[in-house]
Amino acid sequence: MPESWATLGVDLHLRPTGPRVRRGLTDALREAVRSGRLAPGTRLPSSRSLAADLGIARNTVADAYADLVAEGWLTARQGSGTRVADRAVSAPPAPPPHPRAPGRPTHSLDAGTPDLAAFPRAEWLRAARRALNAAPNDALGYGDPRGRAELRTALAAYLSRARGVRADPEHIVVCSGFAHGLRLLGEALHARGARTVAVESYGLPPHWSLLERAGLRTAPLPFDAHGTRTEDLDGEGAVLLTPAHQFPMGVALRPERRAAAVDWARRTGGLVLEDDYDGEFRYDRQPVGALQDLGPDHVAYLGTASKSLAPGLRLAWLVLPPSLTREVTRLVGSPTTGVLDQLTLAEFLTSGAYDRHVRASRLRYRRRRDALVEAVAAQAPDVRVTGIAAGLHAVLQLPPGIEDSVVRAAAWQGLALMGLSRFRHTEARADLLDALVVGYGGPTDRAWPAALEALCRVLP
Repeated sequence: MPESWATLGVDLHLRPTGPRVRRGLTDALREAVRSGRLAPGTRLPSSRSLAADLGIARNTVADAYADLVAEGWLTARQGSGTRVADRAVSAPPAPPPHPRAPGRPTHSLDAGTPDLAAFPRAEWLRAARRALNAAPNDALGYGDPRGRAELRTALAAYLSRARGVRADPEHIVVCSGFAHGLRLLGEALHARGARTVAVESYGLPPHWSLLERAGLRTAPLPFDAHGTRTEDLDGEGAVLLTPAHQFPMGVALRPERRAAAVDWARRTGGLVLEDDYDGEFRYDRQPVGALQDLGPDHVAYLGTASKSLAPGLRLAWLVLPPSLTREVTRLVGSPTTGVLDQLTLAEFLTSGAYDRHVRASRLRYRRRRDALVEAVAAQAPDVRVTGIAAGLHAVLQLPPGIEDSVVRAAAWQGLALMGLSRFRHTEARADLLDALVVGYGGPTDRAWPAALEALCRVLP
C-alpha cells in the first residue's frame, strides 16, 4: 500500500514566514528550539514527511535541517533521524510558587466527604477493563440522553434489592452528579407551573440555591425532635426531603411523616424529591428503605455515587415517575456523563464489587463513629452526640452560646469544622441550636486518630 499524507511521520506545528521559504522554515525551527517548545531529544519528522505537511519541496526541508545541524541546534545520525540537540534552552522563568494559604487546616472534619483514600482502585480498574472489552462499538457514540442502558438496568436491580426502590430502567436518568439532577428537577417543576418547594429547616444551602435559580422559592418546614413536620405541607409544588438520614440533623423521618408526605403528593399533585445521599450507611440496624416505595408515581428518587465511591466520578441518578421522565429527558438533551465510567459502574454493580465496597466502608465508618462517641463521652461530658448511627457525620450538641467560639478555636488548631448554624435556612422557625456537624468520613485511616484528638481539644 503506498504511503499517503495521512500516514507519514509525526505532527509538527510550524508556521514559516517571510518571502524565502527555506529562510522562513529555518527561523521557525530555530525559534521553536530556542523557546523550549521543542525539547532536547525531540525527534523531528523526516524531510519527506515535513515537506508533505507544509506543501514545499523536500530539498528545502533537507537544506533547512542541514543549516541547523551546522549551527548546533539539531543533530542528525544515521538510523536515528534528526533530533533537537541537547543544549541549554532559555526557557521562560517559572512563576513563583503559590504561598501556602494562611491557616490551611491540618485536619478536616467537614461533613459530606467519604474517605477518598479508600476508593477501590484495583477493583474499579478490573471492572473498567471488563466493561470496555464487552462494550459494543455503538456504546462510544452519542447515545441515549438518559444514560447507557447497561447502567440503568444495573441500577434498577441494585436499588430494588438494596434500597427498596421500585425502579424501571426506562424511568431512570443518569446525571453528572446530584446537583445536576436536582437542577433538572427544579427546571421541570418550574415548567409545570410550580413556584414553591418546601425544604427542611436544616439542609444544604447550595441545594436551595439550585432550586431558587430555577425560579422556585424555598420554604422551610418546621422541625422538631422527631424530624421534619411533613404534615404541615400545604400549597407547595414539591418538597425536598432526606428521609433515611436527615442532613445534617441525623434523624430518620418517622413512618407517619413519610406517609404524610406521600399522601400530600397524591392529594395535591405535588412531587416529593427524595435525596437518598447516604442511605446505605446505617450501623445499628438494616438501612431504612426508600420512601419512594410508598408512592413511585409521586416521588422522584435521587441517588449518587459521591458518598459510596467518590464525588469526582460525577455519577448520580434519578428514578422518576413515568409522567416526569419525558420532561426531564428533554431537559437533559444529550448524555452528560462519560460512557466509559457509566459502563464501569454498571459492571461494578453487577459483579458484586459495589456491595463488597459498601460493606467494607460501612464497617470502617461505624468504627470511626463509635470512636467519636466514646472520645466525646470521656473527654467532653457536656457535649452530646445526637442522631442515629448512620452516614458520614454526627451532630455534637454544645452548651448554648458557644458554637462560633468552638469553630474559631478549631481553626486556630488547624482543624476544619462546621457549625450547625451554616446549614439552617434563613426563614426557618426552628429553635436555634448550638452544635457541630462533624464529618468523620473524610480523613484517611492513618489521619483519623489525630483528627479526633484535635477535635476533643477544642470541645468544652
